[in-house]
Amino acid sequence: MSEKPEALPARPVSYAAIREQVYMVFPNDLNANDTVFGGLIMGLMDRYAAVVADRHAAGVCVTASVDAVHFIAPARRGDVLIFNASVNRAWHTSMEIGVKVDAQTQDGGNRRHILSAYMTFVAVDGDGKPRAVPPIEPETERERYRYEEAQLRREMRLAHSEALKQLRGARPPPPPE
Repeated sequence: MSEKPEALPARPVSYAAIREQVYMVFPNDLNANDTVFGGLIMGLMDRYAAVVADRHAAGVCVTASVDAVHFIAPARRGDVLIFNASVNRAWHTSMEIGVKVDAQTQDGGNRRHILSAYMTFVAVDGDGKPRAVPPIEPETERERYRYEEAQLRREMRLAHSEALKQLRGARPPPPPE
């Protein structure tokens, strides 16, 4: 008879969250429109989300998917980017990390929301195999809201993946170009 592994204790969202991490925009961060390269913001977002995932899982995690990166407004020359990231929900081996990015002028005025994204991370062991992560214990109304939304997004991701498998299995792939 095999024993069921002991459940990991739940952790509050605040355990691993990153709050108000700043990045100062320099001229080499700008494109021809004098706005920050979206890829730069995405790279920073992935790094901060990885820190949150690693903290929550108490070990190495890998980016499994990036959902719904919403560029809401540009960041410009002279802005400071402000990153906030936290675990929205954790399942058995995966977790959704929500990232919000604001931009603010260097004088501390005109703060505006410029990007939101949801990223899925999977905790891995030393052999690169998925391993269990602790569940999340939402404490505030906002955290409970994000927790419930995360489940809906997960169900949509899984349904989308299954639909693609069905479509690909129903017909041969197109010839190479």
